[in-house]
Amino acid sequence: MALITKAVKGTNDVLPSEVHKNQYIEATCLSVAGNFGYKEMRTPVFEHTELFQRGVGDTTDVVQKEMYTFDDKGGRSITLRPEGTAGAARAFLENGLSNGALPQKICYLTSCYRYEKPQAGRLREFHQFGIECFGASSPLADAEIIALAKQIFDTLGITDLHLEINSIGCPECRAKYHEALKEYFSQYKEQLCNTCQERLERNPMRLLDCKSPEDKAIAENAPEILDYLCDECKEHFESVKKYLGAMNIEFTVNPRIVRGLDYYTKTVFEFIADSIGAQGTVCGGGRYDGLIEELGGQKTPSLGFGMGLERLALVMDAQGCEYPEAEVPDLFIAAIGEKAKLKAVEIAKDMRDEGFSVVYDLNERSVRAQMKYADKLGAKYNIVIGDSEVDENKAVLKNMKNGEQADISLVTFVSEYYSITLKEQLEDIEINGEALDFNSLFGIGE
Repeated sequence: MALITKAVKGTNDVLPSEVHKNQYIEATCLSVAGNFGYKEMRTPVFEHTELFQRGVGDTTDVVQKEMYTFDDKGGRSITLRPEGTAGAARAFLENGLSNGALPQKICYLTSCYRYEKPQAGRLREFHQFGIECFGASSPLADAEIIALAKQIFDTLGITDLHLEINSIGCPECRAKYHEALKEYFSQYKEQLCNTCQERLERNPMRLLDCKSPEDKAIAENAPEILDYLCDECKEHFESVKKYLGAMNIEFTVNPRIVRGLDYYTKTVFEFIADSIGAQGTVCGGGRYDGLIEELGGQKTPSLGFGMGLERLALVMDAQGCEYPEAEVPDLFIAAIGEKAKLKAVEIAKDMRDEGFSVVYDLNERSVRAQMKYADKLGAKYNIVIGDSEVDENKAVLKNMKNGEQADISLVTFVSEYYSITLKEQLEDIEINGEALDFNSLFGIGE
């Protein structure tokens, strides 16, 4: 029978056999961010379209070409978030976080949506880990968020990334740079793509970010922003480099990095991997001192980054980085007969109450079929219970890893006395005359 439909192009299913990898990456990101004082925030998957038009910039590829925008039933223009910063900034303002202690350190795990040509490392629905630091102007903050990103990579065991940094200045010094870019690109105007011809007057820095090979070739000889920085921006950038050096973080200054979103100012950076092809940027970010003001708030210096989780997983796979093993049931109970099934339910409840993972068959299959099922689940231990085992109050506990077996009393698993914990009962079990080590039995601490 043919499927009614398949997954939408550019989306990806994460199956139960693989989801533990995603969970490990996500947990690592949150844990490292927590060590730097960041707290998790969750924002809606869609926002009013004007948030991204104002925040991201209406001259960017994201806004012009890639957003999923629609009118809702009330006639309002709604957009699925293409990135995380604008929504976090809106939440910062709307919920009064600007009145709290600054800086406000925010982190998030979020899904994002962009209509792009799907390829390895680039999906139409993708996931990011992001951090936002609202209310910090010091170059110390710039260096710290870069250090945070690097610690995530180090913790995950990723080694082949290189860091590129740049400063794109403040609005004052960037105005002079815009004039220099206009003068340079105007002589090639007829050779530029239609989009870049439109951008030439409105936002010439976007020409440096064009993906057209012809426009990229023209941009190679364009003026560099570092030659136009004001004294304050130069000093800020030099301090960032000094602090990175103090933390032994290696970097390369790349004057062509401008990032793809209009809200950036001063420091911008990218962590790039060579092992996953063209889509090698796994983390990008920088400072956006004007964004909060652009969205209607008070001038609030801020900065952050976004880290693509799918690309991060690609890099880890390419490098052979290790993941923790997927969790498996501590115990599988194979039950045959009505009394045995009741006992299995009783045992499972008590053990689950104590925090153990316990599974029994829901399809009432034969013992052989149940054992095949237990093997596929990867259960650490199993017990086979029939009505006779219930009557005799004993069963066989089998270690599925090494095949060792032991007779045990079912009373040990189900207590009639609630003052005695299951752990204490299990510690009293004896196998071959020796007291059973509870932690060893269920792999605690392995």
